[in-house]
Amino acid sequence: MTDSAASRGRSTDKRRRLTAAAARVLHEQGVERTTIADIARAADVPVGNVYYYFKTKDDLVQAALAEHTGHLAELTGRLDRLPDPRERLKALVAAWIEQRDVAARYGCPTGTLAVELDKRADGTLDQEAGRAIRQLLDWAGAQFRELGLPDSDDLALTLVAGYQGMSLLANALRDPDVMTRQGARLTRWLDSLTPEGG
Repeated sequence: MTDSAASRGRSTDKRRRLTAAAARVLHEQGVERTTIADIARAADVPVGNVYYYFKTKDDLVQAALAEHTGHLAELTGRLDRLPDPRERLKALVAAWIEQRDVAARYGCPTGTLAVELDKRADGTLDQEAGRAIRQLLDWAGAQFRELGLPDSDDLALTLVAGYQGMSLLANALRDPDVMTRQGARLTRWLDSLTPEGG
């Protein structure tokens, strides 16, 4: 490997670590309480190096949103390998339940960022958070359509709203069991849905 290739590899690794750290720290602390130094420390990157990759904290917030969107794309990609759309939706709920301790401590990563960013005056990053949620709604809607269910987009909205609600309540009450109980309720609801005339 040449020196320049090794340097590019280290550079890519630092950027990757900063992006992952931004997603984690912003979720845990919120945008306003998080400093660039916090993210640099979590990524084990000297704070002065951060500006080489990200000029502002908003750039790091944008990278964190992209990280969350990437995680969602990976998850739905894995779920798409399941042959049955109902099983895909139920596996999504199971994945949410698996994250119950994180949700009870910090809430939904994308949902909490969307709410916090919505309160800012500039109004650009909140739209990106909304796009991540839209990605989940579109995926869920496609599963309901494949099941032949009417009002598939409304069903997707009900499912995702259920998740956001149980994440919020688990966080507010600091009770991961909220996720378990409400996740089981969502799973039963998914099992109860049948196509018209089915």
